[in-house]
Amino acid sequence: MGLSTIGVFIVAAAALLIVPGPAVLYIVARSIGQGTKAGVVAVFGVALGGAVHVVLGAVGVSAILMTSAAAFTMIKYLGAVYLIYLGGKTLFFASTKDEEIPNTKAKEKTLAQVFYESLFVEVTNPKTALFFLAFFPQFISPSAGLVAGQFLLLGAIFVVLALLNDSLYAMLAAGIRKRLAAKKGSMKVMNRVAGCCYILLGLFSALASPSKP
Repeated sequence: MGLSTIGVFIVAAAALLIVPGPAVLYIVARSIGQGTKAGVVAVFGVALGGAVHVVLGAVGVSAILMTSAAAFTMIKYLGAVYLIYLGGKTLFFASTKDEEIPNTKAKEKTLAQVFYESLFVEVTNPKTALFFLAFFPQFISPSAGLVAGQFLLLGAIFVVLALLNDSLYAMLAAGIRKRLAAKKGSMKVMNRVAGCCYILLGLFSALASPSKP
């Protein structure tokens, strides 16, 4: 794999990442609902989940998943139901008190939960596996050496680019949160936006199919 191929891959990947996808929706929801720290933690959780898909794709597990209707359906709906659950919980049961500020201990626990939730969301997102299987092979040449090694290299580059891109979205969403926080009833608005993002992400996951990466 030459430098020119890697350069083209970076340009193509960056162009694709700019367009908000399910992972970005999740990160935006977290940032608007809980602030910058939660958004950044979600970014790293999603990045680790993406790395898991890269490793699975490199060893062929993702390909096996895509050929098994039962496995695909189980993963797809597990993630979708969980996301819709998060959305409903945020919409109908989250606090709407503008003056409520969690203590440090509670916030640390919440950030840990955010990390594991974001990791779970990305690992159980079949569209990520579908995307990697559809996109990466275009830049891999069997004659250039170990295919798994090329897949891992492209995956590492993609994860780093996604990390930078998603961090930007997290910061922008957190900025929106700060503006809303100055207005009365803002917590209710932020909960509605975050909840809707979770539900939309769940629906996207549920509608994923092997023929639609």
